[in-house]
Amino acid sequence: MIESLPDITVGSVTLGAEFWEAIFGLGTFLLFVVISWVAHFLLNRVARNLTRKWKNQLGEWLVQAVFRPLVALILLQGVLAATVPISALDSWEDPIRKGWGVLFILLVSVIASRVVGEFLTWYGRYRAPRSSGLGKNLVSPLRRFSVLGIYLLAALLILDQLNISISPLIAGLGIGGIAVALALQPTLSNFFAGTYLVGDAVIQPGDFIELENGLRGYVVDVGWRSTRLRTPFNNLVIIPNSRLADSILTNYYGPSMEIGVLVEAGVSYSSDLEHVERIAMEVAQEVIDAIPEADKNNAPWFGFEKFGDSNIDFWVWVQATSRLSSFRMKTELMKLLHSRFKQEGIEINYPVRHIIFPNGEMPATMPPIVATTLEVDGESAS
Repeated sequence: MIESLPDITVGSVTLGAEFWEAIFGLGTFLLFVVISWVAHFLLNRVARNLTRKWKNQLGEWLVQAVFRPLVALILLQGVLAATVPISALDSWEDPIRKGWGVLFILLVSVIASRVVGEFLTWYGRYRAPRSSGLGKNLVSPLRRFSVLGIYLLAALLILDQLNISISPLIAGLGIGGIAVALALQPTLSNFFAGTYLVGDAVIQPGDFIELENGLRGYVVDVGWRSTRLRTPFNNLVIIPNSRLADSILTNYYGPSMEIGVLVEAGVSYSSDLEHVERIAMEVAQEVIDAIPEADKNNAPWFGFEKFGDSNIDFWVWVQATSRLSSFRMKTELMKLLHSRFKQEGIEINYPVRHIIFPNGEMPATMPPIVATTLEVDGESAS
């Protein structure tokens, strides 16, 4: 097509096919310049205004992160397309295409890394603190690893584009990766354990937990390597995530902060059990009504447990709004139960042992017995 165009003579200079090739190349490049300007306008003006209008923070960040590399990618494509009709550059076709491939891979990797980085930054800042998903403390290392992985893949593709064999490099990276993984096994174990703890919503900052070894405290922070606990004595305990994930733990704030309070006691065998139950329920309801920390939506429960050695054992159950509230509720319930039982004449025995002699006869000689009641024919003696 270009060869069929007429030559143009300007003075002593004749402009032939080379002139028209340059014109077509320049026109092609200018066309891509216009396309890049339109893309720049749409992304930088229209899309950003729409995201701001719709209060889409993530959309605005993504547009701001990718519009410059995307415009550069369009211009790069324009440069390649502009060189196609120029026959003088045929001998440079292979280097041009390789250079274009390298720049294309670089720009695509920049766009991908920015998209991943902005998304994870947005997630860690706005979503992670309010959700039970990936914690904001794990977002930062994950973002670094993701960006590093993208650029490492881009480097391998560039080497392949330059006809450099990457098989030995991949083999070396595999062996090196195994060595690094073995060397960093404790660190990686802690990292993935922390991801499990936060990602599975096992614990969150502010929860009160207790481990199987008796260690208890409030979760201060769940990091990518360790978890920090503040004990009731206001000490900071740092636990590796791998050990915490392998431990049996109790989360007193999950699935909700409400916690049951159980008070166990016993009354004398001579007590009226109906009367005991009625007084205990009145006391429990009085505590629920009087203490703000009590869960008003749950009525108290009462039950007799067993026939004990000295008393008939029973329990009273109420519910507190939190772990701290449970201590006050238990204290007040025990104090009021003791006071009311004393007023009502309900006896809570000390440990008592009744000894009954055959035929009601007491031995002539007997070792001293401390705090033991001797029952002889229905009468007590010491």
